[in-house]
Formats: sequence, structure tokens, C-alpha cells
Amino acid sequence: MIYANLKHNLNYLDNKIQKCIDYILNNNLSEYTAGIHKIENDDFFINIVEYETTTEQNRFWEAHKKYIDVHFMIFGQETINLCFIEDMEIKGYEEQKDFVSLDGKNTSSILLKKGDFLVCYPEDAHMTALANGNSMNVKKAIFKIKI
Repeated sequence: MIYANLKHNLNYLDNKIQKCIDYILNNNLSEYTAGIHKIENDDFFINIVEYETTTEQNRFWEAHKKYIDVHFMIFGQETINLCFIEDMEIKGYEEQKDFVSLDGKNTSSILLKKGDFLVCYPEDAHMTALANGNSMNVKKAIFKIKI
């Protein structure tokens, strides 16, 4: 996983992740409506989401086999719990949605704020949309990059 902010020196990113950063820098994502926006068909697209952050009891663990996720915070902030998939119990896989359902405990957490991004690879289990104190409305872009 990679956790960084747009204001950091990002010269070390591989081409796939850099493509997301370039897209963010060249498009006003705050104007995008919620939903899926295709960039390169199913190989590279964005899911714009808006929601209220909540508690762990209301959320779930997930990972993906076919896609890299790049979570970019447009506004608001959320805590994201993280763990390596091998330290979790795999409950199931929905191939159509590329959704690995997991159970377990986090080994670390990050606070994703405006301008921050988190790259989750297939080995990175994540639980998103967690409140950092009080619940908050967020708008986030989740880039999906086919591996």
C-alpha cells in the first residue's frame, strides 16, 4: 500500500498509479457526480462516492483480486483500517464485483484527509468510511486499475 498526499514529491510512483495522479491534477473531481465514470472502459475507471462516516460495526472488510484501488479524498476525512489479507479470514469472493469479503482485526489505520490518497493492492485488506470521532460527510474518488 502507499499513503501520500498530492503535495508530496510523487516521482517514485509506477506508471499505473501516476496515471491516477495525473487524472486528479487535470480534472476537477469535486464537480463529478456520484457513480462510475469510465476512463478506459473496465481497465481504468473512477467510482465517485459520497457518504457519512460511521463505526466499525456498520462497515466491512474488503480486498480485490483483479484491481488496484486508489482512494482519493475530495473533501471530508475518514479513517481507513488496514491489514494484510493473509492475516484475515476470507469469507467469500464475488467475481463479478471483484469483491473479497474478509473477517479479522486491523493492524493499522490511516486518516485520509482532503488531498490524501491511499493505494490498496490485492494483498491489502481495507475497511473504509470510518468516523474519526464524529460522523462526517465525505466525497471520495476510488480509482480502479485493472492488474
